[in-house]
Amino acid sequence: MNILSSLKIFSKGRLPWALLLLSIVAFEACALFFQHVMMLAPCVMCIYERVAMFGIGGAAIIGLIAPNSLAARWLGFAAWGASAYQGLTLSLQHVDYQFNPSPFKTCDLFVTFPDWAPLNQWAPWLFEAYGDCSKVVWQFFDLSMPQWLVVIFSAYLIALVPFVLAQFAKSK
Repeated sequence: MNILSSLKIFSKGRLPWALLLLSIVAFEACALFFQHVMMLAPCVMCIYERVAMFGIGGAAIIGLIAPNSLAARWLGFAAWGASAYQGLTLSLQHVDYQFNPSPFKTCDLFVTFPDWAPLNQWAPWLFEAYGDCSKVVWQFFDLSMPQWLVVIFSAYLIALVPFVLAQFAKSK
């Protein structure tokens, strides 16, 4: 049995989806630790990146509910890819705000969510922004938080590729 066939079988179980969800929970716990314990104020871009993380978590829940369902698996992969891509795009834009500051390109002052889902009003402790997007407030190994998010969202996209390719492999 080849690797792609094995990965296809693996993707039909709950374990990979649970691991994906667990990774999101860990990253969100870190974000909340930075915000509420270390008192680092999240900016608008941080909140949007957080929503993208939750999108990947939602994808994991879809896959976790019905991993044997082809439709659920593909919906999970699509949501995973779309959320990771959006998160990567937002993170790259956030890095640009931090390292190429300009008065002509700044992030919004307030988060804007659709009227039907005002997340910042429902859970302000999780979705309200009060930091400055262009400020580097934390670094680890010389990378700022948005630079780490570029790495993380890229890793999620890279991890998705073999799972998607495996869906086209013949099962034994």
